[in-house]
Amino acid sequence: MRIGIDIDGVLQNIDEFIFDYGSKYCYEHNIDFEIHESEYDESKLLGISSEQAEKFWNEYLVKYVTEYRPREFAKEVIDILKENNEIYIITARNEYGLPKEEYGHMQELTKKWFEENEIYYDKLIFSPENKVNICLENEIDVIVEDWDKNIKELSDAGINVICFDNQYNKNSKGENITRAYSWYDILNKINRNKLKMK
Repeated sequence: MRIGIDIDGVLQNIDEFIFDYGSKYCYEHNIDFEIHESEYDESKLLGISSEQAEKFWNEYLVKYVTEYRPREFAKEVIDILKENNEIYIITARNEYGLPKEEYGHMQELTKKWFEENEIYYDKLIFSPENKVNICLENEIDVIVEDWDKNIKELSDAGINVICFDNQYNKNSKGENITRAYSWYDILNKINRNKLKMK
């Protein structure tokens, strides 16, 4: 089986990072903020302007991309999955938010994070936000995704999706969408064939 895995919101808990570092940034820069945990976009999540959100990422994105830890048990579950499956990391990461001195280095920084955390993959793909064509071209059997827009588009295209549970994707439902709450829950659902397959 070919398993697609997203990074932000799946391999890394980006919400937790934004809650922690975003609130710190707003406090230190005297920016009024209010956390809206059901929002996906960081400006809406913090209740700040898109310009303020970009400045936040200018200050903290490199830290997130290079230093922030993987979700609990992600590495060991991938190590188990790789024995009988191919692992495709599929991310829409781009240069948005990188400070000028790091602009153009997102792919390099991301690959370094994988190396340093010893997370295995057969292929790392930097895709557009809409991942449907990438998944179809690479014959992905199931993808672990967190963003409700992507979940719906992938599901509508007939691709099996494991929705990694987050506050902002509670409404993501469909006949080929399986919700998972942890990395071992993902493993259990794949190994015991508990996926809703279209």
